[in-house]
Amino acid sequence: MPDPSLQSIFDRLSRDLARDTLIQTTTNQLRQDLNADRVVLYYFYYEWSGRVTFESLSDQKFSILGASGPDECFNSEYAKLYQDGRIRAIPDIESEPIQPCHRDLLRELTVKANLVVPVLIDRGLWGLLVAHQCESTHAWSTAEIHAMQLGAKTLAMSESIRNS
Repeated sequence: MPDPSLQSIFDRLSRDLARDTLIQTTTNQLRQDLNADRVVLYYFYYEWSGRVTFESLSDQKFSILGASGPDECFNSEYAKLYQDGRIRAIPDIESEPIQPCHRDLLRELTVKANLVVPVLIDRGLWGLLVAHQCESTHAWSTAEIHAMQLGAKTLAMSESIRNS
């Protein structure tokens, strides 16, 4: 009979692997479908504090894995908007009326165009699925926005994410 503590470790590792595989597959597929330079998952590990935990890149030079961004830029006001299902499509960060700290962060991350969709689970806002164009501006189409929404819903329906 297997050791219960070993079985518990195995079960946790299996859940984590299933979750990680789903997230990486989803970001890879979205990047290809959108022909984006980068698609990332920004995961909230604490109330409105998070970091980029997964990314799919058209070129390694676009990597921002582990980036967290300034906490003062994403506060409870913005969190509430995303908890309510906000989708934010910015075709050109230079002409969009956004907070200076947000624009500075996007510039630092070499973002020219940005599409953000919330990953909502029963407990609330789990993360953000984000597509970036880094080399040029981009007017996000209805089909691209829908694809990102579908990706976020796919993640949110996963038992391994709902229970994480």
